[in-house]
Amino acid sequence: MLQDNHGRTVNYARISITDHCNFRCLYCHPQKNWTFMPHEHILRYEEILRLMRILVGMGVGKVRLTGGEPFARRDFVPFLGRVRAQFPELDLRLTTNASLVGPYVPTLKDMGIECLNISLDTWRRERFEEITGRDGLPEVLVAIELCEKHGLAYKLNAVALRGMNEDEVGDFISFATEHGVDVRFIEFMPIGDGTVWGKDRYWPASEILAEARKHADLTPDQGRDRRAGPARMFRIGSGPGRVGVISAVSCHFCSTCNRLRITADGRLRTCLFSDREYRLRSALRSPRLGDEAIERIIVQANKHKPLGFRLLEKREAREGVCRTGMSSIGG
Repeated sequence: MLQDNHGRTVNYARISITDHCNFRCLYCHPQKNWTFMPHEHILRYEEILRLMRILVGMGVGKVRLTGGEPFARRDFVPFLGRVRAQFPELDLRLTTNASLVGPYVPTLKDMGIECLNISLDTWRRERFEEITGRDGLPEVLVAIELCEKHGLAYKLNAVALRGMNEDEVGDFISFATEHGVDVRFIEFMPIGDGTVWGKDRYWPASEILAEARKHADLTPDQGRDRRAGPARMFRIGSGPGRVGVISAVSCHFCSTCNRLRITADGRLRTCLFSDREYRLRSALRSPRLGDEAIERIIVQANKHKPLGFRLLEKREAREGVCRTGMSSIGG
């Protein structure tokens, strides 16, 4: 079991498959001078499987595969099949923008993928293009319809952006109610140089909830789902849908953080708000180092896992708290 110096048990790993994405979301990608990781630096599928085997052996029971956009990487779906075959008991989740998912929905359902986290910040086509840099809303909506048709569970994650999509809170709540799904609003986080982070775009969770309560009767969900992560969830009236907020900035959840992140090029990050990294790729590729060496790196890194809110407190009002963009870290 992995435990850090603050007494937190780490049992959840987020692994970025690629930093490539077919979208250019303004809160995720630097808006200028963006370059992708060199192809040879990206972890091979065999290296990711080895790393997952090590992590599971150390007590990690939940893995989320993310990007970039994971479905933008070649042979990702066959790789998922290998993951499921090797780790049948693992709680395996995916985060995606869903624009490339449609053709694979039946396969994902058949291989036992439990739930997709779909990133969707707006229902309006022109606004979608403004936020993502691509006219991709129709493909996302088709994927959602296919998930419902084939019984593949999904959740919607929306980054709440002041001045951009606050007028759509009611639309998201209506969708959650009509479709019986979870919708989580995420505070805009000061991650990465060159994004559009600024106080003018930041919308705190308290104000998001105040807006949500204008559209529905919200009741805190006392039956907390162990898989809900940091979201505070609320029942919408007496219906099946739920709405939640992830308040990483205004009301941090550092004291219960149970995760670590591995970038697509094999760098271990123990805190989203810290640029401190531990290199795994060279150890994974060394013929002289076995699994024990990888374990030692992970244990050492976890001992230095910080309390991220202290990093937030130190930042200047308009500066990102870490320089690396979310697309490189793994959203």
